[in-house]
Amino acid sequence: MKWITRGLGVLALIAVIAVVGVLMLPAERIARIASDQLTRLTGRSVTISGDVSMTFWPVLGVSTGGLEVGNADWAKEGAMFSTAQAAIGVDASALLRGEIRITNVEATSPTIRLQSRKDGRANWVFTDADGTAQIETENTPSKPATPLTIERLVIRDAALIYDAEGADLVSYAGVDLTLDWPEKDGAAQIGAALRPAGQVVKLDATIDQFAGFLDGQVQPVNLALNAAGGGLTLKGRASLAGAVAGALALETSDTSAFLGALGAGGVELPKGLGQSMQTRADITLTPDRRLALRNLVADLGGNTLRGAADIELDGTPQINAQLQAGALNLAELASGGGESGSAAADGWSRTPIDAAGLAAFNGAIALNADSIDLGTLKLGKTRSLLSNDRSRMVFELREVQAYSGLFTGEFVMNNRSGLSVGGKLRADDVQIRDLLNDLAGLTRFTGLGDAEVSFLGVGQTLDAIMRSLSGKGAINLGRGSIEGIDLDDLLGSFDVKGGTTVFDALTGTYVIDKGVVNNRDLKMLLPNFEATGAGLVNLGAQTLDYTVTPKALRVNKDRGLAVPVRISGPWSDPKISADVKAVIDLNFREEVDRAEEKAKQKIEQKLEEELGLTRQDGQSVEDAVKDRLEDKLKKELFKIFD
Repeated sequence: MKWITRGLGVLALIAVIAVVGVLMLPAERIARIASDQLTRLTGRSVTISGDVSMTFWPVLGVSTGGLEVGNADWAKEGAMFSTAQAAIGVDASALLRGEIRITNVEATSPTIRLQSRKDGRANWVFTDADGTAQIETENTPSKPATPLTIERLVIRDAALIYDAEGADLVSYAGVDLTLDWPEKDGAAQIGAALRPAGQVVKLDATIDQFAGFLDGQVQPVNLALNAAGGGLTLKGRASLAGAVAGALALETSDTSAFLGALGAGGVELPKGLGQSMQTRADITLTPDRRLALRNLVADLGGNTLRGAADIELDGTPQINAQLQAGALNLAELASGGGESGSAAADGWSRTPIDAAGLAAFNGAIALNADSIDLGTLKLGKTRSLLSNDRSRMVFELREVQAYSGLFTGEFVMNNRSGLSVGGKLRADDVQIRDLLNDLAGLTRFTGLGDAEVSFLGVGQTLDAIMRSLSGKGAINLGRGSIEGIDLDDLLGSFDVKGGTTVFDALTGTYVIDKGVVNNRDLKMLLPNFEATGAGLVNLGAQTLDYTVTPKALRVNKDRGLAVPVRISGPWSDPKISADVKAVIDLNFREEVDRAEEKAKQKIEQKLEEELGLTRQDGQSVEDAVKDRLEDKLKKELFKIFD
């Protein structure tokens, strides 16, 4: 029992000596040693300034008035890390063994500057560090260096500044960061809370073999980012230099809210084009910010895209992609996300078209789709190339099967200085009725043939664009029909009673100016007659004033019989009527003139007989009557003087 008591006393004495030894260590000494060894760890100058005091609870260590970690020698800005208040905790037992084991570092309201360059340099990569630390005294010989570790890092309310060469400066306030690294050879848990737009964005990551990661090695990484409206996960491998490879998953219930939480507010995506999305891809990101996506599957809330893409993330993204789709619905995009863009009873849509998305990227995207719904137009199998350069998007139609035929050409949207649209399109063997119905609600014309058009329109609404259109075009149809009028009956009775006219061929050209289509050379061949046409179609006002003139070929003593038919009014319900005066002028002018001449002769003869006129040679009846009246008037006047 006596020896047990002595043994306990010795242990107690050793504990007291250890505690006293620790208590007698000057705070400034610990701070200096910590700064020296942090300098060796990072390869940067680490300065502790201001008042330094010893702390014993909740951890043993020092509290400093200021802590600063220098920047890379190539960086031109200030310190990489600076704070006016910091606390450094150390392991007491390791300290007594001559080791620095930093268990805790806390900083409040620091400024953190992260900088990267296109050549792969980054100021958070400590290339001059040796990763070791020890306590050295003048009275003791040097000992083998002992690795320095930090078990826990806590940063509150930081100002984070990220400067990537070639990109806009990014600055975040109110950043919280924690690092838990209990074992030097083990994994580290990293948590961060950022507020780019006031809402909290949480980032959680696990990095295996964190010591190797800090040494520049590629290590397994699991990452999750969550914000209002959605989140993303990454499972793969990464390095401190910014190289990343792995499986990426992005899911959003409200993509606009998600982007807004990340600081990219104001982006409104149409339904079916990313309002919500589920995206999977294998990604590779290089330190110079080149992103490769492979095995991409993106469900954009109704539309699904598959393929691959290469993206340069310096400034405005530069995209080169190959995509495939099944049935693609772009109706919301074509209508500007508002009301339908097709012709309606009250006119074209006056909802402003938001074309700001044209500035979102540059590059080229090849798209193959089984079908595309553009709202006003319905396309079948499509091979196209979409290229965008500084808000000027060109949609090249390499092969589009639609309306029983083939379309080729291009459609252009330019928002560099106000929105304009234009294009050159050609249609071969197209069913004209379905096309005109989708474009303008016209259902009276049928036929299969070719057409071409070039056009340009300017405006921020569909109504303004349609009223500003200019261009030209041509049409060449084979056998077809015009519903609402039967030209055979018309030529027989001059009365428009409806019905259908069947024609064998129809050709014509037109010009477009200020939204009005002007055609003067329409020619239509029918079994028993031919027809010509001329007039105006006002695309902006959705009205027409057009005259079709059919001519029967084997009537009127083989001179033919022409009956002009005027089609006028709103194209949703036009008025169709025959022009009787024009019928007479075109077909019976000679007969009318002869009849008028005979009637005139009879009247003149009657006047001569009744008035007893005697005409001189070459004198007209009117002149003879005038002379007779003058003579009679003179005689009556002379009677006054008798």
